Amino acid sequence: MYDVIVVGARAAGSPTAMLFARAGYRVLLLDRIRHPRDTLSTLYIHQPGVAHLNRWGVLDAVAATGCPPLDHARHQVKDVVLEGCSWPADGVTAAYAPRRYLLDRILTDEAVASGAEFREQSTVDELVFEEDRVVGVRYRSGRRQFEERARLVVGADGMRSKVAELAGARTELEDPMLTCAYYSFWSGIDTGFEVYESTRKWAGFVPTNDGLTLVGTYFPMADYDRVRADARTAYLENISAITPVLADRMAGATQEDRLFGTGDQRNFFRRAAGPGWALVGDAGHHKDSLTGKGITDAFRQATALVESVGDGLRDEPRLDKSLRRYGERRDDLVMGGYRDTLAAAELRPGRRLPLMRAIVDDPQMTARFFSTISGVLPSDELMTPELRERVGV
Repeated sequence: MYDVIVVGARAAGSPTAMLFARAGYRVLLLDRIRHPRDTLSTLYIHQPGVAHLNRWGVLDAVAATGCPPLDHARHQVKDVVLEGCSWPADGVTAAYAPRRYLLDRILTDEAVASGAEFREQSTVDELVFEEDRVVGVRYRSGRRQFEERARLVVGADGMRSKVAELAGARTELEDPMLTCAYYSFWSGIDTGFEVYESTRKWAGFVPTNDGLTLVGTYFPMADYDRVRADARTAYLENISAITPVLADRMAGATQEDRLFGTGDQRNFFRRAAGPGWALVGDAGHHKDSLTGKGITDAFRQATALVESVGDGLRDEPRLDKSLRRYGERRDDLVMGGYRDTLAAAELRPGRRLPLMRAIVDDPQMTARFFSTISGVLPSDELMTPELRERVGV
């Protein structure tokens, strides 16, 4: 019998398995794919997420992949440009955006090095129940069927989580989908982390491994059928329409990969935990990828779950209390970013123009602005009394 079975070995599941193993528990980590494999992702890890990597002792491995540190940001809305960087998070000044097949493998390897047992190509079909309590999983690998028992089963298996479905995790909050997104990887672009916005349009440059830049663009969800009919044309036109400068930079660049895209960016919270089960990452909470908070929030949820459980995993009443506490803590951790993301994904940046114009020549307030985007500073603390006076609110 295991103490914990974690289903899903990506940015939420592998840290969860790693942290439970480091706490002295016997952990089984399952994933339906063979690693390494890429996945849809904006790649960006904000400073608080990088601080988690640093605390876990894996930041050096991420940096060793050649992924550049991103310690300068440019944010342009129409004709207003802010440049600067977030405040540090626990001494970490730079964000990173590693390719997911590299990041996920580093995290999985660290989980194994910490004592977790990892089984690839293992697809969970059922949860094992005793009365209303989850006590294990049934899964298949190749043609063989297996059953394993555990005191806690953690679903880290993404937005369409099988664990959430089988556990009956109800959706507690859901908002309409707001954007569809397309991106590809390009060479020949000299850039840092850059974001460009205008009404109903968004584009971003994210430097990653091998000298490549992820160039992404977002459209209102209402445009999805039109966009996917000729996605590449729509993708390039959207970038060019934001500002002619972007069109000039793209003209000298080379697309090095296919165009990736999605029109399935759900915004929801599921119940975080129940008797013998818990959800982390996109399995329990998902939001539009435009603000790039998913990986950082996955790390925060993994940490919150393991800290909430503490040394009480083998005491059933105490575990149930800890899981309820985890659900409350998860919502407190990510609800602010969820609301900020929904506001940004409306693609109506003109609302922020008075604020941006008020701070454009103020490096300290600009750093404060970027700190709310990274999550180092809660967004409701951005407006100081002095700034409110400047903006006229």
